[in-house]
Amino acid sequence: MTSSASFSAVVVAAGSGLRAGPGEPKAWRLLGSRALVRWSVEGLLSAGAAEVVVVVAHDRLASVDEALVGLQGWRAVTGGATRADSVQAGLAALTCGRNQPVLVHDAARPFVTRTHVDRLLAALDLADGAVPTLPVPDTLKRGDGLVDETVSRDGLWRAQTPQAFRFGRLKAAYRRWPANEEPTDDARVIERAGGQVAMVPGDPMLMKLTYPEDFLMAEQLAGSRRIVRTGFGVDAHRFGPGQVVWLGGIRIEHDLGLIGHSDADAGLHALTDAVLGAIAQGDIGQHFPPSNPKWKGASSDQFLIHAVKMVQAKGGAILNADLTLICERPKIGPHRDPMRARIAELLGISIDRVSVKATTTEGMGFTGREEGLMAQAIVSVETPL
Repeated sequence: MTSSASFSAVVVAAGSGLRAGPGEPKAWRLLGSRALVRWSVEGLLSAGAAEVVVVVAHDRLASVDEALVGLQGWRAVTGGATRADSVQAGLAALTCGRNQPVLVHDAARPFVTRTHVDRLLAALDLADGAVPTLPVPDTLKRGDGLVDETVSRDGLWRAQTPQAFRFGRLKAAYRRWPANEEPTDDARVIERAGGQVAMVPGDPMLMKLTYPEDFLMAEQLAGSRRIVRTGFGVDAHRFGPGQVVWLGGIRIEHDLGLIGHSDADAGLHALTDAVLGAIAQGDIGQHFPPSNPKWKGASSDQFLIHAVKMVQAKGGAILNADLTLICERPKIGPHRDPMRARIAELLGISIDRVSVKATTTEGMGFTGREEGLMAQAIVSVETPL
């Protein structure tokens, strides 16, 4: 069986998707808080793709980075006037060898998995191409307003994507395809060039999102494929000489400073640990050791940004954050909304998903004696199963 760690992929996302209704082209519409195209790219990378070329319309080259932020192993190219042109643009951008398996996939089918990929690659050992197929379950009629005939569905199958081929074989077949014709799919190009295409079991989950109602159904399925994880973070810093403290990402004038290896922003440190905890990636000290002089006096926003990027690299998204600051002074109330705004910016979420609260310990303990302050944070993260 061919290893799913040794294939390349082309994801076609250059179409307008007009049948999906008004709004963004469908590849860029949100499904479960992520652009539709991201689902396919994530699925193929998770299945072991060595490289993924995403084919987009020219006006989407500037926005594809945002849709795929945090993912590694992909690049984007501009598509052509037809799907066949776009596929060939994607193939031209691949760096794989002639005999390397390549999968061609439509971004409109978001739920591709390693199981689908493994079936296709195994079939390539015996054929020039492989296609996931499903039997046609419905009675077929031919006509226009009135039925002219009932068509037998015996031997008829619905073809899905991704479809798998040897890289050199598919490129050669496209070179032989007539320029004035548009193939129905990539397997047809191989068939016309005399190649054999194997059928492997398809999956209803490889549904193609075409109409508005398809997106409604997919939204329900997307929710079942993701989980919410929660992380908790806590940090404390001692007061010392100074006239400024950094807290919650903003500068606050004060008659003392906070002592720490970085800028000692206990609020952002607690949030960073909460994000890392939600994805089980250790703590801030592991990623930014205080023994490393590189982080001496460093702005803590870069710590939180790093943690957020780790979430995004796993295909996750920050849902909300709740920060509690424990201190007698400085007073947090006047600075609450600027903190919320800055934290929302760093986490990449709207301000209404960020809570900043403050409390005192009624004069008790080190915070009550104003020897230092403490921060506690809880962050919820949504990730793939």
